[in-house]
This record gives sequence, structure tokens and C-alpha cells, in this order.
Amino acid sequence: MDQPPENPEQHQAIAPPVRLPSTRAGLVLATVMLAIGVALGAAIGPAPDSSFAGGPSAFMKSVPALVAVIEARNRAAAAAAAAATAPAAPPAVEPAATPAATSNTPAKVAESTPTEETEEQSSSSKGTTKTKKATLPAIRNVWLIQLAGTGFEAAQSSATAAPYVDTQLIPASTLLPGWSAIQATAFASEAALAEPPAAGSSPPLLHTIVQPPCPEGTAGAGCAPETPGQLTAADEFLKATLATITGTTLYKEGGLVVVTFSSVGLAAQSELPAGASTSTLTYQPPSGVALLSPFAKAGTRSTVSFNPTSPRQSLEKLLH
Repeated sequence: MDQPPENPEQHQAIAPPVRLPSTRAGLVLATVMLAIGVALGAAIGPAPDSSFAGGPSAFMKSVPALVAVIEARNRAAAAAAAAATAPAAPPAVEPAATPAATSNTPAKVAESTPTEETEEQSSSSKGTTKTKKATLPAIRNVWLIQLAGTGFEAAQSSATAAPYVDTQLIPASTLLPGWSAIQATAFASEAALAEPPAAGSSPPLLHTIVQPPCPEGTAGAGCAPETPGQLTAADEFLKATLATITGTTLYKEGGLVVVTFSSVGLAAQSELPAGASTSTLTYQPPSGVALLSPFAKAGTRSTVSFNPTSPRQSLEKLLH
């Protein structure tokens, strides 16, 4: 007999989906199967020398730990896969710094102005002290006057022979009794060169004035060396000379007169051509020096020493 035709709807039925066991169940099942195989092997024959120590019982005790390690590895692999597929988080944006509040008042700018004072830090507890910077006056004309005689000490000891020096010159000038005639010449030269002239102005000048020598013979009996007449002649010559100098504008605005004593003689006495005169300056004994100037201290005796290696120090101490 012919078989009835098959129903097509039976072939169209959808088979139910096959559910696979979970990872943990698969591991447990694999472990059980492995344990059964080990047990069967142990039943069949003795275990070789290289088997696990302690036999099947020891191995069975380690099964749970083995399962835990496998599960931990699976979880770590799953977490790494999830992190790789997850979208990257946007980078953190730091908030912009808030600008500092500005003031409507402009910042104060330190200004430096030239000054004649310099500040020095004091080591004492008084703090900062100010020391005035030493400056030199504008000396434009210097007169060096050389008188015939031994010095100011002899002139003061014979006041009646030199009244002008004793009562007029010394009270109006700064007296330096320890200076020699050579130091007086050096001081006068340095005073003229101390401050360079301003652009377009005339350079400083040094004028050297020497008292005329005492004539020879009977004509010079009243002014012979080492006599009161020699001091009188020097005193009268200085009085007439200073009257001419101190009345000028050159002296009042920037003048300095340096007065000292030297040995003044005739050229014939030094075997020089006739008609000339000579002036010999000595270092010892010191003849003394008198400074007459609007920048010098009047009526004072100074002990300031002259330093030939740094004459400016003497100028700064004596002139203001």
C-alpha cells in the first residue's frame, strides 16, 4: 500500500533552541569527568611513581581550588573584554582659572632720581644711616703764592714783623702748619685738575706768583734772609697781592689761593743768567700752608695730611 503523503507543516515546525550549560557548570562537569577517569585508572592498576602525591583523595581535595582559579581567570577576561568595547570616557576638563581682580588704580612704578646721598646699612641697631656724598667745588682759578722766608711759625712768633699775616691772613684762611712748600705746590696743581670743566667752559688755571728776591749789597740790607726785615718784606708783598686777587670775580666765583714760604733768591746767586730769580721749595722743616678761598673754612687750623697718591681725599676734606 501506498503511504499517505507527509504533512508539510510537520517540517515547518521550528526546533527549540539548544541551551548550552554555563561556564561554571561546564567546569564542574569537566572536573567530575576527570575525577571519574582518574578513579577508573586507579582501579585498573597502580599509579605510576610520577602521579600526584597522596593519591586520588589529595587530588580531589584540590579540585575546588582549581575551579576557583579558573573562574577568576574567566571573570578577568570578561571584564577586560567589556572595558575594550565600552566607549572611552571624555577627558576631564579643568575649570579655567579665574583672572585676578584688577584695580582701577594703576600700579605704582618705582622711580629713581639722582641724588647726592648714598645709603649705608649700619651694623648697629639704629638701622639705615645716610651719609652725604663728598663733592668738590668748581675751582676755576688757583693762585700759588711763594713768599721769601722760613715759614708761618716764624711769622707768628714775630707778629710785629708780619702784622698782616698774623691779623688778616690766618684768621681768614685754613692753616696747615704741618705741610711743606712742596706739598703746597702739589695741592695747588691737584685743585686745578680735580674737576674737569663743563663743555664749552674755560679750563681751570694755575697762577704761580713768587715774591721778588731781595737785592744784593746795601740795597738789600733791609730784607736780608733770617732777619725781621725779610718777614716784613714778605708781609707787605702778600698784602698788596691778595688785595688784587680777592677783589676779582674769578676769585669770588671759583678761586683758591695757596700761600707758602720758600727760598727766593737772585739768579746770579745760583749761577743762572742775570735778571732772573729762583725759588727753592723744601720738604723739611715744613713751612706751613694757608688756604684762602670762598670754599675753605676761615680761622681754622687743620691736621689733615696730604696724601700724594690720592690728593683728592685732601681736597674733599679741606674744601666744601
